Amino acid sequence: MKKLFVPFLVFAVSAALFAGGGQAGGASVSQNKEIRVFLANHPYGDLLKPQLDDFTRQTGIKVNMEQLNETQLTQKLTTEFASGASTVDVFMTRPLQEALLFIKNGWYAPLNNYDFSDYPSVAVDVGRKNGKAYLVPLVTEWQVLYYRKDLLEKAGLKVPTNFAELENAAKILNTGGVAGFASRGAASPAVTQLSSYIYNYGGRFLIDNKAVFDSPEAIEATRLYGRLLGTYGPQGIESMSWDQLMPVFQAGKIALWTDASVFYGQIVDPSKSTVPESNVGVAKFPVGPKADNPFIVVSWGMGVSSRSKDMDSSLKFLNWATSRDEAVKGMGQAITMARSSVWTDTSITSKMNPGLVETMQSSSKNGFPFDRPFMTSVVQARDFIGELITESIATKGTSTKLESMAKDKVNQVNDLLKADDEYGK
Repeated sequence: MKKLFVPFLVFAVSAALFAGGGQAGGASVSQNKEIRVFLANHPYGDLLKPQLDDFTRQTGIKVNMEQLNETQLTQKLTTEFASGASTVDVFMTRPLQEALLFIKNGWYAPLNNYDFSDYPSVAVDVGRKNGKAYLVPLVTEWQVLYYRKDLLEKAGLKVPTNFAELENAAKILNTGGVAGFASRGAASPAVTQLSSYIYNYGGRFLIDNKAVFDSPEAIEATRLYGRLLGTYGPQGIESMSWDQLMPVFQAGKIALWTDASVFYGQIVDPSKSTVPESNVGVAKFPVGPKADNPFIVVSWGMGVSSRSKDMDSSLKFLNWATSRDEAVKGMGQAITMARSSVWTDTSITSKMNPGLVETMQSSSKNGFPFDRPFMTSVVQARDFIGELITESIATKGTSTKLESMAKDKVNQVNDLLKADDEYGK
């Protein structure tokens, strides 16, 4: 794989802009300023979108906003930056998906004066290189089990706490037009959700920057994932990600669903769901046969383009969009924010679903900080691993080719690591 390296532009940033680590600096109003902002089709993007006019009134900065799904967002950013013609100023970004590539190519402006003291160091480190931080963490996610309280109670079942109980419950609940179990089945999107299954079997995607997802532990986890989805999943599961699964759960057609914690607020939205909030539970991700290490990751952050022609306005927007005030609003909508202080403030957490708070505490102690291979060519690596997931779902976990396929995919991922000079480093 050829790497794209773009000359890095260094911008002088006034320390006053970052005083307070995320305050909008509303005292001074910019005149006739415009910036281009990319937001994700994500609960936090949805939170910011209706407030953009307020930001303009406060600052005089007009925001030309585009909202895209995660794949489109990454593709558009990469294409624009690589072409050298991008006019984007500020953008939501997935640290584990694109940070290494964007940092290598100098596409992020360094945030030298931002106050990161309200964030866990591990959350900031994902977007840090050579002592410089390039991203503000926005949203923390961990894998949880969403479940239908009423269906479990009717079946006389307890909430599954391990994989054996999960499979047994899925089998019993898979009746009457209700899928017993769901998780992402579409190849590349499913990689992040497979990760916790692999971790709880004692496996990993990478160890010392060498691919190891052909290990017996990883293979068994992939078989379980395929068996659960292929046997008890909804029709068409092999092409479904979270946004296709959401309405099926809301329609009352899924009993158990493992996915990211951030979606709880959308799941129970009374304007979209036929399932009462009182019937939706959030539980700790089931323990595996060898471990209890589900992922907990910084799924979304926000960065500033190193090529922004109005760095002052861009930083003002970044400050506003990542402020504690916005984090509090996010928590109020059950968006699991990355700032530490919102999780220690009982006036905030007392209004949240107790399951979210409890699972966050558990995952913070035991969780693994990656939900995919952490590497520059992660897009291609996810495609390779996704082929294994597709094979496992199609055969309900019984494929006789899975081991040989996994070895081939490991070799392909290792070739990517070598091409990017990351293998074994």
